Amino acid sequence: MKKFDAIIIGTGQAGPPLAASLARNGLKTAIIEKGALGGTCVNTGCTPTKAYVASARRAFIAGNSREMGVNIEGKVQIDLKTIKARKDQLIADSHKSLEKTFEKDEHISLFRGKAMFLDDHTILVNGEELTAKKIFINVGGRPRVPKDFEAVNYLTNRSMLQLDEVPENLVVIGGGYVGLEFAQMFSRFGSKVTILERGSALMKKEDDDIAEAITEIIRKSGINVLLNSDCIKAAEKDGEIEVTYNCEEGSKTIQTSHLLLAVGRVPNTDELGLEKTSVELDDRGFIKVNDELQTSVPHIWALGDCNGEGAFTHTSFNDFQIVNSQLFEERKRKLSDRFPCYAAYIDPPLARVGLDEKQIKAQGIKAKVAEMPMEKVARAKEKGETAGKMKIFIDAETDRILGATFLGTGADEYIHSVIDQMYAGATYQVMRDAVHIHPTVSELIPTMLEKLRDL
Repeated sequence: MKKFDAIIIGTGQAGPPLAASLARNGLKTAIIEKGALGGTCVNTGCTPTKAYVASARRAFIAGNSREMGVNIEGKVQIDLKTIKARKDQLIADSHKSLEKTFEKDEHISLFRGKAMFLDDHTILVNGEELTAKKIFINVGGRPRVPKDFEAVNYLTNRSMLQLDEVPENLVVIGGGYVGLEFAQMFSRFGSKVTILERGSALMKKEDDDIAEAITEIIRKSGINVLLNSDCIKAAEKDGEIEVTYNCEEGSKTIQTSHLLLAVGRVPNTDELGLEKTSVELDDRGFIKVNDELQTSVPHIWALGDCNGEGAFTHTSFNDFQIVNSQLFEERKRKLSDRFPCYAAYIDPPLARVGLDEKQIKAQGIKAKVAEMPMEKVARAKEKGETAGKMKIFIDAETDRILGATFLGTGADEYIHSVIDQMYAGATYQVMRDAVHIHPTVSELIPTMLEKLRDL
């Protein structure tokens, strides 16, 4: 048996910085990876998809700038092989960087293989038993595949990124942010795209007005959106995939060459042998953690997507910061310090922080709201990108910011002006009275906050 001070399972966003910190503090550390280094973000998430989003936007701008006085003769040509090669190079660069990080540190040992718990202190990998006083689970998640689709040649966000040719047709099942990002980018690449969504709007977890605005934006992108689509199933037929839906109202079918499943994700906790430990899971398979990210076994922590507390790259990295502070820093961070925030990289992007209208009303909080349609923002009009709106929510009793939802050009960047104020514990008056640069979208945030109304 090989003895270590610490073992990390998984090289996603929380793993490498934690390994480096453990090593700096003199702990002999093993880090285990069964797949490609870097986890979801580097290999099948942020890095590759945002590279594709960038290419798709270039294609869209090239073919849709006539109203801005820019005319391009001929058809915009899409070379998916080149787009894929650029993406692959970005991933390869990240792999090399991580490999160097592990190779140069004598306190870190990288094990390539599948990790299995034998008990609360022992892990089996490649036939070797490893043990440590501290164990960190950082195994991430994977796309959920419903049983009704297991028999067909479906695609997920992983396999979509391996295509060498743009599909002629693409059916996307699921109207969340993953489905919408791929639907819009491949529509801009030239695919005829249809989205099937069980709900009454896309991004149905958002406030109704935001979900409706997103649905309209996607439809205006040239994508066929079929809402309230239930009983969705698929089967191979005549060399294509036949998708059936709406069984109660009379079955309808769509023939497609490519089918993308974007119906959620599940944690990679089912093959770790956790049943041989005292680590507790919730009913969805996520590892239960406390405010310091410890599991039900005090010397085992769970970070990243597998703990169900964020499922984003930035929350995974913050998980590292929380654990690292608890182990080595004077200032102790906690999970409860974190404001939930995320973005959906459709065009224009959606950005969120804190509570939205639905959540505020559900919690019975007395609040005020400021709103601004993007069509009234000078910078948005000058850019010719006026879709969307901005909303900021204020606690009526404390004047502090409860949250914000921005849908519009550049929203993923200027949402941080709100995030920073929330972490500072500032009242909304601080932003209201600030002087912002003109012309920007951000300059309208102080103007918005002068016109609060009761929610």
